Amino acid sequence: MNPLIKRWTQYFVRGLLAVLPLALTVYVLYVFLAWTDSMARWLTYPFFGDTYIPGLGLLLAVIAIGGLGFVISQPSVRHLMSLVEFPFTNLPVVKSIYSSLKSFADYFSPQHKQTAQQVVVVQFPNGQMEIIGLVTRNSLDGLPEGVTKDNRVAVYLPMGYMIGGYTVFVPREWVTPIAMSVEEAMRSALIAWMARSPAPPPPNP
Repeated sequence: MNPLIKRWTQYFVRGLLAVLPLALTVYVLYVFLAWTDSMARWLTYPFFGDTYIPGLGLLLAVIAIGGLGFVISQPSVRHLMSLVEFPFTNLPVVKSIYSSLKSFADYFSPQHKQTAQQVVVVQFPNGQMEIIGLVTRNSLDGLPEGVTKDNRVAVYLPMGYMIGGYTVFVPREWVTPIAMSVEEAMRSALIAWMARSPAPPPPNP
């Protein structure tokens, strides 16, 4: 291959990798804002006609989501929510998808963050291999009979590019907490840990 073409190809790939995350983020935000604006126009048209304030859709979406969070936090509404979820938790296939997504979302909820979330390194007995994972249970009580529960924890091991993962039940002494947030660990797992760690600050003179 011509050296000039090869160098230009390298520059193109670098530029594409730099632009692609920004472009996808902007596109997702644009789609979301366009959808909220269209919904806001549809809701306000009977009252204000063609008069519309740009950004009103985003404001209404924030208010609606916050209001929904407030409502479902009330004890009297929890029974109603169980009725709404009933079809999604009992239909075949739908049940598996909904339960998995709900469990994943609940893992990042503020209530769950107060209990288990911890990024750890799992070191196997031979000491030659380490895997970074997320503690999902500090106690295995409640799991089916046959699962060893003596001083063990459940650790989720995400696979690269978020195509899946494994949950392992290992002795507590196999895991070592590390100074990393769950969000950072999931983001790093998404790109197979290819991102460079930030450089340490220079020492004070």
